[in-house]
Amino acid sequence: MTKVFILDANQQPLYPVRISRARLLLSEGKATVFQRYPFTIILKESLSHSKLEQLGFKIHPSTARRK
Repeated sequence: MTKVFILDANQQPLYPVRISRARLLLSEGKATVFQRYPFTIILKESLSHSKLEQLGFKIHPSTARRK
């Protein structure tokens, strides 16, 4: 199962979506191709109530110190 990276209109990363969802957003004109490698799409409009969750990450302090 391959995922497609997705950015909102403000270029903030959202959780990756399946290829079928990305294809649907592109065909409906709600998104455009932002980058070809890695394949990333960007939404044309901001989402008022986000159906797609915003991507966030945390760095665990003990793993950040490893060399």
